Amino acid sequence: MSILKEISENLQKGKAKIVKQLVQQAIDEGIPVHQILDEGLLSGMGVVGEKFKRNEVFVPEVLVAARAMNMGTQLLKPLLAEAGVKATGKVCIGTVKGDLHDIGKNLVKMMMEGKGLEVIDLGTDVAPETFVETAKNEGCQIICCSALLTTTMGVMEEVVQKAVEAGIRDNVKIMVGGAPVTEAFAQKIGADRYTSDAASAADCAVELCSA
Repeated sequence: MSILKEISENLQKGKAKIVKQLVQQAIDEGIPVHQILDEGLLSGMGVVGEKFKRNEVFVPEVLVAARAMNMGTQLLKPLLAEAGVKATGKVCIGTVKGDLHDIGKNLVKMMMEGKGLEVIDLGTDVAPETFVETAKNEGCQIICCSALLTTTMGVMEEVVQKAVEAGIRDNVKIMVGGAPVTEAFAQKIGADRYTSDAASAADCAVELCSA
């Protein structure tokens, strides 16, 4: 079995230490870094994402796989920068002001990173201005807002308004999600996309960044 396939399979099982060793071995063997990333780490995380969509694996499995991926990408990051490999897009994500739930947000972040996107995590209880300033200053193509409470959903509309006021609305897409959020709500507040689960959100973000 090729070492890249081994990386992918151990990542799917969440074996972080083994993934880290294999990534180092692949680097030492002179395998191009982008190949280790694409055919090893991202392909493994892609399988996990698809299985998660089909309810074949659940949140705990995704979390351990993502941890394994992070251990591998830490070794690759400096080398990717040297090789001039750019992320496929840049996203900022956070749970909106007044809301402290972060499991859904973290899952989306992991799935997006698993697709090769660079993700700036703003955490929870994030003010609309923070989303917009971050997107503006960091050159993000997408703002992702999460809410788990019906009482905080309204803040998403403020994020859209602030983006308009800041003059970045034409360049930045706004994605929304969370248990109480619906397609109809997303359209009503003028957001670009709503997705119902983390894996779909990652696919959607890749699509928006490459458009």
